[in-house]
Amino acid sequence: MATVLKVSPVATGKKARKGVAVTAPVSPFSHVVTVRDEPAGESRTPAHLERELPPGGIPAYLAARKNGARSFVLWADPERRSRLATVVTASAGDGVSAFQVLGGHGEVLGTVVREKACSGKGLRTRWTVTQTGCPEAVGLKGRIFWWYVWWLLFPLWVAICVGSLLGGGGDVPRGPRRIRWRAAGEVPLEFRSDGEVVVHAPWVDQRLAAALVALITSFDSWLGMPWDDKRE
Repeated sequence: MATVLKVSPVATGKKARKGVAVTAPVSPFSHVVTVRDEPAGESRTPAHLERELPPGGIPAYLAARKNGARSFVLWADPERRSRLATVVTASAGDGVSAFQVLGGHGEVLGTVVREKACSGKGLRTRWTVTQTGCPEAVGLKGRIFWWYVWWLLFPLWVAICVGSLLGGGGDVPRGPRRIRWRAAGEVPLEFRSDGEVVVHAPWVDQRLAAALVALITSFDSWLGMPWDDKRE
């Protein structure tokens, strides 16, 4: 059995009819992490995502974000009584970002290192996940074959993208996104092209997996909608 985690926007509720007051509370969170067990488990919400802003507020966060920095909290409850995990940037720059994932009491759950394509050790973006006391897991974004096909057909993708934008459509072609992590001869984690992180190994800490899916989706390309890229 596998566990699937995904960053999902918070529903704001139905638009009120004219003359009808809205009594439903407004959530302070724009996104949450949902989790379900495959093949047929019910979805639940273990974490509520919130950026942890630096002294300069939102402008400072967005400026640091451009260099690869991230800082956010995964709250275990909507009232912010308990932290499930916290993500802090250890270092960022030149296309390489290193993050620490801390538990609710400040203990180190693990580290995540992102090396942008052509900035680190290869032509594909590399994600390295190290859980405390467990083997290092390394994942590369997309398969070589599909990247070859993507670049071979790049002029076609550009034409489709331009046509979609001119026609007012929202769907544009995207490059390969799937990531499969390998550690000690197994595949403990997988990121699907639909934005889900799948936990295959029972030893993976789900708090670390929740932080990982939030990190990956925060690095979504300009074609996507990173959850932490809000101007307000």
